[in-house]
Amino acid sequence: MEEFIVLSIPFLGTALGAAMVFFMKAKLNPWLEKLLMGFAAGVMVAASVWSLLIPAIELSEKNGGSGWFPAAAGFLLGVGFLLLLDSLVPHLHIDNEKPEGRKSDLQKTTMLVLAVALHNLPEGMAVGVAFAGAMVEGTGMTFAAALVLAVGIAIQNFPEGAIISMPLRNVGASRPKAFWYGVLSGAVEPVGAVATILLAEHIVPLLPYFLAFAAGAMIYVVVEELIPEAQAGEHTNIGTVGVAVGFVLMMVLDVALG
Repeated sequence: MEEFIVLSIPFLGTALGAAMVFFMKAKLNPWLEKLLMGFAAGVMVAASVWSLLIPAIELSEKNGGSGWFPAAAGFLLGVGFLLLLDSLVPHLHIDNEKPEGRKSDLQKTTMLVLAVALHNLPEGMAVGVAFAGAMVEGTGMTFAAALVLAVGIAIQNFPEGAIISMPLRNVGASRPKAFWYGVLSGAVEPVGAVATILLAEHIVPLLPYFLAFAAGAMIYVVVEELIPEAQAGEHTNIGTVGVAVGFVLMMVLDVALG
């Protein structure tokens, strides 16, 4: 039961954020959107460092191996994996007219959802691998640390749920449909978490690589999507403030509670 709760927390954050489509205007204020994008980026960077890369290094050294190699190799593999998905899966980012990935005849709403789903996948992987580490004895990783990571990702998923559901209203989706599209975009998180757990708990020596892999995938999303969107156009300083607030909040959660 505890496992299900932890894995569902990030998804719940996305669903609650998507529900804001019933209470807010059809479009977020530009400065608020910048702030939320920056906040999400800050949380993901801090989570990648304190919840994933540092544990990967410490676990590798504890097992008598090189501390830096699994972290570096796993990180680059995670970046490469997201780069591959980004190149293959047809998707459309908010405020962009030109789709990315392979050409397709998918509807605009579907490609918007796929863009957010690609973003959410590494977050689910991160929670899954952290929980897998807590399940295995001798790793030094704890259930509390996995819970903190899940809560931190859920916090930044809340504004992201709103950011995806609100624009869908502008492309013709009704409020209920926009809500369910937002929920669907977060469904990949528990799926990614479960898949990662099934792999990681059976390949304990590779756990540091899995941790770093999830970190690399998340940093790819930050650099490829969140930071550019937070720094595009006006109100760029608001996006920077959001990054700082998100980073510090996730760092404090991890250090104080993890």
